[in-house]
Parts: sequence; structure tokens; C-alpha cells
Amino acid sequence: MSKKKGLNFEEKRARMMEIFFETKDVFQLKDIEKIAPKEKGITSMSVKEILQSLVDDGMVDTDRIGTSNYFWAFPSKALHARKRKLEELESQFAESSQKKEHLQKSIEKSKTGREDTEEREALLKKLAALRQKKEQLKKEIDKYRECDPDVVEEMPWPQNAFQPEHWIRRQSPVICGRVWSFS
Repeated sequence: MSKKKGLNFEEKRARMMEIFFETKDVFQLKDIEKIAPKEKGITSMSVKEILQSLVDDGMVDTDRIGTSNYFWAFPSKALHARKRKLEELESQFAESSQKKEHLQKSIEKSKTGREDTEEREALLKKLAALRQKKEQLKKEIDKYRECDPDVVEEMPWPQNAFQPEHWIRRQSPVICGRVWSFS
């Protein structure tokens, strides 16, 4: 009692293309809607959607003659499309290979003068130590930033005598290493 599994969209597209390739004929939509369910197991409700997706992808050709739309696809067209795609991919591959080769040469060129020597190792260690020292000094400078004369000069000192006291309390009870107490 197993249920019959339906076809997915790609399987339906492949079977629809088989109709065109096997018959090598030109069809109207109503003809395909009759043939597809009988021969390929494609539900008639999805035929129009599948056919439109094949037309959109350029796999099936269509033309309007009078009031009717005709659809066709020949194996030679698919073969030519695959050949064009293959040529395009081969061209991209060759271009990528050249780019890779160029980058490898560039890497080799940049490695010259960077050989691991004792002198280079010592210089790299010294560089790392200097960078660490720089970070420590930056932190220390930031710690005393409030005492910087330029920063102090930019502080708003209003006309009212009590406002500086309020501003100082708001900033920190300890400014420039001195404890301020207002009683």
C-alpha cells in the first residue's frame, strides 16, 4: 500500500523536454496538455507552468501565429546550448588558471627577503614588544586624559559659581588624582 510519489519540478521539466526531443514536432499548449499526462505522467494542471519555465530558460522556443501559440524544441538546439555553455566554462577556467598562476608568482615574489632568519625573528619579537608597549602607553594616557590642559580648557565653565562644583561631582569624585570634597 505504498503511495505513488509525485514528480518534482526538475523531473517534470526533464520529461517535458523528452516529449519535444522524441517527437521533434511543434505543439500547441492544448496538445501538450493532452500528451504530457498520458505519456510522461505530468499532471495537466502543471503543464503550463513547466512549459513557461522552459520557455523562460530558453530551452523551448515559442511563437505566436495568428491566435495560437506554438512550442518546439529540437535536440540540436540543446546540443548547441550545451556547447556554448561548455566553451564559456572552459574560458572561465582558463582565465581563473591564469589568475591563480599570477597570484602564485606574486606570492613567491613577496616571499623573497622574508626568509626566516635569526635576525628577522629578533626584529619580529622586538616589533611585537614595541606594539604591546604602545598599547600600554595609550591606556595610561587615556587614564590621565581629564588632566590634559586642552581638555580642561574645552570644559564649559559657566558664569554661576556652583555649576563647576556640580560638573565636577558628576564627572568623578577623583579628578586628576585629587579627591574633591564639597561640604
